[in-house]
Amino acid sequence: MDLPVDEWKSYVFQKWSLLPKSTQVTISTAETLSDIFLHSSLLLQPEDEMFLQNLSRGYLVEKDPNAPLFYREEGNKKFQQKDYMGATVLYSKGISHSRPHTADISLCYANRSAALFHLGQHEMCLKDIMSAQMHGYPERLQPKMMLRKAECLVTLGRRQEASQTISDLESSFAAKPTLTAAQFQILQTNLCRLKMKAQEKESLTETFPAALTKALEDMDLKGENGQVPSASSSVSLRTDPLRGRYLVATKDILPGELLVKEDAFVSVLHPGEMPPLCHLESKWDTRVTNGDLYCHRCLDHTLATVPCDGCSYAKYCSHDCMQQAWDLYHSVECSLGGLLLTLGVFCHIALRSTLVARFEDASKVIRKLCGEIRNRDTCSPERETLVQTLTCDLGGESENKGKMLEPPVPGCDLNGKYESNYNAVFHLLPHTGNHSPEHRFLCALSVSALCRRLEAAGCYKPAAAVPPGSGSELDVWGVAMLKHVLQLHCNAQAITTIQHTGSKENSVTNSRQVRLATGIFPVISLLNHSCSPNTSVSFISTVATVRASQQIGKGQEILHCYGPHQSRMRAAERQQKLRSQYFFDCSCAACQNEKHSAATGPRWEAFCCRSCGALMQGDDVLICGSTSCTESVSRDHLISRLQDLQQQVGMARKLLRNDKPGDWQKSATHLQKSLQVVEVRHGPSSVEMGHELFKLAQLFFNGFAIPEALNTIQKAEKVLMVHYGPWNDEIQELQKMKSCLLDLPPIPAGPSVQGPNVFFQ
Repeated sequence: MDLPVDEWKSYVFQKWSLLPKSTQVTISTAETLSDIFLHSSLLLQPEDEMFLQNLSRGYLVEKDPNAPLFYREEGNKKFQQKDYMGATVLYSKGISHSRPHTADISLCYANRSAALFHLGQHEMCLKDIMSAQMHGYPERLQPKMMLRKAECLVTLGRRQEASQTISDLESSFAAKPTLTAAQFQILQTNLCRLKMKAQEKESLTETFPAALTKALEDMDLKGENGQVPSASSSVSLRTDPLRGRYLVATKDILPGELLVKEDAFVSVLHPGEMPPLCHLESKWDTRVTNGDLYCHRCLDHTLATVPCDGCSYAKYCSHDCMQQAWDLYHSVECSLGGLLLTLGVFCHIALRSTLVARFEDASKVIRKLCGEIRNRDTCSPERETLVQTLTCDLGGESENKGKMLEPPVPGCDLNGKYESNYNAVFHLLPHTGNHSPEHRFLCALSVSALCRRLEAAGCYKPAAAVPPGSGSELDVWGVAMLKHVLQLHCNAQAITTIQHTGSKENSVTNSRQVRLATGIFPVISLLNHSCSPNTSVSFISTVATVRASQQIGKGQEILHCYGPHQSRMRAAERQQKLRSQYFFDCSCAACQNEKHSAATGPRWEAFCCRSCGALMQGDDVLICGSTSCTESVSRDHLISRLQDLQQQVGMARKLLRNDKPGDWQKSATHLQKSLQVVEVRHGPSSVEMGHELFKLAQLFFNGFAIPEALNTIQKAEKVLMVHYGPWNDEIQELQKMKSCLLDLPPIPAGPSVQGPNVFFQ
């Protein structure tokens, strides 16, 4: 997914193995990215491009005129089964394949409005009704859709608009009576009902986009940081030869404090499972992917996607997002969907980064890149021509032409400010020498093929700093794209979201963290790794937030976990993972403690002292590893207790899945036992503990155990607030439950009563 598809990788590795030894040595010993790119691009042959093109054709990303009818019929089947969510997605797929102002797109929009109406998404329903009308929805089918519009307006409390819609509908039928007597009677009955409902409705609920805007506005950084604008005033940027660039606390920081709030420089939505057509039973895929549910620009969740007019792949949450994406990058990417899916997310991000850079003053970066190309002992004529072309007329005073003034910290401007811009992205380390020669060749050949395609399509407009018409400026950006692909190996940030499973009938929802997209965050890339970090990262749309997960003292480094965490992996596994992906050996406090500990496994696979929490050591009889503690216990006794806990956790999970009436008490009992395991393994303030407490709060709430529910809600809020802030979905859910419980009248003394199965969505 991040790298090219397996077929292209195998093809390129085979090509590499057949190269003359001297050519392999030349590329393997190349000292600069420009050398790697220029040598590799000369090896790209027409048959290579043809092979790649055939792979790209396997992805259905163009608009297929036969697809809308198929998806509309499949959506109708889901609708009849009352699977309105499934119907909505299928109608959206039909819309994405439809051309503007056709019967296909108007019918798909109208059908989707009906599904959205049944899902209670009245604002989205109204937008789809408007879109259906705009694209020429047949007049003979208008009455039913207009009734739906009036119903939405009434439900939303927009009484004046609802009354006008009803009046227009009545006038329309008076002028053109096209209905049978029975149909007219039904219409009249519905109109009367709507009129009465319109008189009763008064309030309008807040829409999701408004709530999201409020959430982002409320995530304010504490104080202004003149050095790193995306960070709070509580941190400062430092640099040293061993740790590179890093952030430190300038004051004591409390758990939950917001330290960094950064919008991705660019991000690319992960396509999810999108196998080529040759792997599908049908020509058209009916499965639901991330691309069907999230905006391809801002990553907002949406049920009513707005498709690109030129391709069937890109979908957005609004026309505004669609236009912004088109202006920034999609006008170039639109015709390349299949190729970008074949080459992988890293190549896609690399291209998008250079496209976005066109709107910044990238002349200094280009001059630096050209300097890297020029400063070789032996310059080929092609390279010399390229340098001469790109270093002329780059702007600035004549005496400064060709000169580079280096800032004090790489990625900063000359004033020492580190911003989330292309200059900062460009200065992220690619670790070129750490990648294998085969991998560098794969990346270089992939980027070369992408550049050839861009050149052939004539759709790539260079940055203003690069003279147009020279015919070689794309090579410079090709070198930049190669650098970005290699950078992403260490600097790509997974943008995650919490997805919930379960229905309204379930007492408890299961949640899991999923990778939604990949992005570049130059400020977050400043954070060094720790297997036991002092921060927690979360996302709202494309905005990443970094919060202190524990107290951080003044002068301490701000640390982030790159994936290998002490609560999930042994030290040896963590070191192997970090060494292979990030090219360093970790020496954080957690690794040092495990290295010097006599225990054979990590903390969560060993037994801990119940008195002081230190690791227990020994064979048949375990003794506390702390010199100040004398606790001892039989290993067999602890193993027996552990097996009992594991059995109870399994029973709790089974009861939660079955969700039978009356089982909530058993489930709660077992879940409380499992919390002990989670606390030992991940810690009492861990995000894992927060999610488990959230489940327990749901159980108590649905079981009407008011004191227990309120107590658990308070604990869950306290933990989750540290990691996510106040606008997390689970925190919002907890607050709704608490509000509901506090508004209940006092329960009279007497036998306890099983409460209703209430669940907020």
